[in-house]
Amino acid sequence: MQIGADEAGKGPVLGPMVAAAVRAPADAVPAAVDDSKRLSPARRDELATRLRSAAAVDVGVAVVTPDRIDDPETDMNSLTVAAQVEAIAAVVVDGDDLAVDAGDVDADRFGRRVADGVDAAVTVRSEHRADERHAHVAAASIVAKVERDARVEALSDRYGDVGSGYPSDERTRTFLAEYVREHSELPACARASWSTCDDVLAAAEQSSLSEF
Repeated sequence: MQIGADEAGKGPVLGPMVAAAVRAPADAVPAAVDDSKRLSPARRDELATRLRSAAAVDVGVAVVTPDRIDDPETDMNSLTVAAQVEAIAAVVVDGDDLAVDAGDVDADRFGRRVADGVDAAVTVRSEHRADERHAHVAAASIVAKVERDARVEALSDRYGDVGSGYPSDERTRTFLAEYVREHSELPACARASWSTCDDVLAAAEQSSLSEF
């Protein structure tokens, strides 16, 4: 059986990174799947629901929290491997063929690390932009993106508008600046080790000093 694995949310300053694995016969993967970034949110939601509800499809999801990302003893490449391995572990069976989206500049190295982490006899193909070439990886990309978006939406329900969570999003930067101004610390959903957080804290400190 084929399995595809991918992750979403590697670069944001807010919220978790989410990995997903989709195990399915080829004819059970909707023909409309594509790299999740090329699909509208509504289309992603529809496809993710179809994948999760299909009897022939097994879906595994792994969530890497901000505090785990901030751990100085690890790095994003290792966390991406670990997340994909955890998602794959939820669905894998001996003899499966895995295609994974490489989260490392060295795609072969990433594939070897995933293979070493999976406790099953499998073959692994690791490619950059695999979600553009392999339907199962595209399906996993969609599931991961929808799960990540749902968690960011939950943050907005809790804190108010947090934007997309990406450093380039002005709404996200505004949320962080206002939160730090009000609470004198970062919110728990922030990746404190990101340079964006350093910038926000430094700006808040400078603003505080200027008031004296």
